[in-house]
Amino acid sequence: MPFTDKDTSARIARARAARIAVPAVCHAEFPSALQRADPLSLLAQQDSGRVPQLLPLRYTRLAASPLSYFHGTALSAAADLAATPRTGFAVQACGDAQLANFGLFAAQGRKLVFDFADFDETLRAPWEWDVKRLAASFEVTAREIGHPAGQRRRTVLAAVESYRLAMHEFARRTPLEIFFAPPDPRTLRTVAAHRLGPARRRASFRHTEIRDGRLKLAARAPWAVAAGRLGGDGDPATLADRLCTVLRPYRRTLGAARRAMLDRYRLADAARAAPGPTSSGARCWVALLVRTDTGDPLLLQLKEARPSVLQEYTGTSALDSPGRRVVAGQRLIQAAGDVFLGWARSPGFDGPARDFHVRGLRDDRGSGDVAAMTPDVLRANARLCGWTVAKAHARTGDALAIAAYLGSGPGFAEAVREFATACADQNERDHAALRRAIRAGRVAAAGS
Repeated sequence: MPFTDKDTSARIARARAARIAVPAVCHAEFPSALQRADPLSLLAQQDSGRVPQLLPLRYTRLAASPLSYFHGTALSAAADLAATPRTGFAVQACGDAQLANFGLFAAQGRKLVFDFADFDETLRAPWEWDVKRLAASFEVTAREIGHPAGQRRRTVLAAVESYRLAMHEFARRTPLEIFFAPPDPRTLRTVAAHRLGPARRRASFRHTEIRDGRLKLAARAPWAVAAGRLGGDGDPATLADRLCTVLRPYRRTLGAARRAMLDRYRLADAARAAPGPTSSGARCWVALLVRTDTGDPLLLQLKEARPSVLQEYTGTSALDSPGRRVVAGQRLIQAAGDVFLGWARSPGFDGPARDFHVRGLRDDRGSGDVAAMTPDVLRANARLCGWTVAKAHARTGDALAIAAYLGSGPGFAEAVREFATACADQNERDHAALRRAIRAGRVAAAGS
């Protein structure tokens, strides 16, 4: 049923009231030291339930650089964002909308798609949290690369202004038009040229190899490590059976056509995956399935699902299973769906019952070399990420109200840029505190 003029007026009036209650300038605020929770305590809080033998690796990765630390501290970010003003408009948020969590994919028909690549924290939450996290990620990334302050400012503003302009455009479109809206082709080409360029192709590798006459997963650290090579794997002899306890309930979450397709494959090999700082220490496996008649491969990622870092701060009632929450959120905000996306709860995989979300492992994700990004390339990524976040929010929230709140001026973008700068400053201090804790022996890291 379409909105009436009365509905539209009410939504715009609500947005204008929000602008009075929470002016754009308020979004520059970053929590003071007295308002913030201790970031090292928050990191320790997340250690609970992870594989103990992998925790030193987690802290080694977090300590590598301020950017690595930023990648792995979604909980600290959520705690900081929860202390900032809220406009009152909720969307299905990514929950960790940072540059590292976007990728290029070949969708159905080999069409190139730029989209979210990580949904571990997705939950219904204030739209501005994703925008602020995204803006901060570009400030931190630009500092890591060594871009001067003026270039960093332009990049952060590009991300937020792209979001604002896209939201105004989506506010004028129907839900179907939003769903099928394509990104700006010139910006997409600029991003793709870097992410899928010659250097990227030379560095890529196949996930499988022939060993002893059989197709096996290629054990190439840190991407994948053979079972039994790391502590906490359990008995390698029982790994196939334990993974099957995940795959069986996962199969039931697929539609009939996808179940029929999956049933043509059998489990042939598995390896522990080594995800980035955010998920280090969580259980994550790559399963190689082969077609029973031809031996063609199918790669699935089975990743432990945990409660969203946003859950404590939003008051949102999550679904009964963290795995189901991730899958439902991904289906809401991802433009090109994953055919093999599903979830499972396994009562006997590794001690207590654990939740997993499962997806096809795509070889064609383009992440690019961040260190090689020029200011122009990073700005193109900022515009594309801002547009992508706006599209997801427009699909799951009130695009008209958000657009009306944002207005036609640069006030919101300038305020969020200030927030991003303060956040990057604090990120550097928190990273330094972690390194001091490792040197003092209060935090155990690999090789410390």
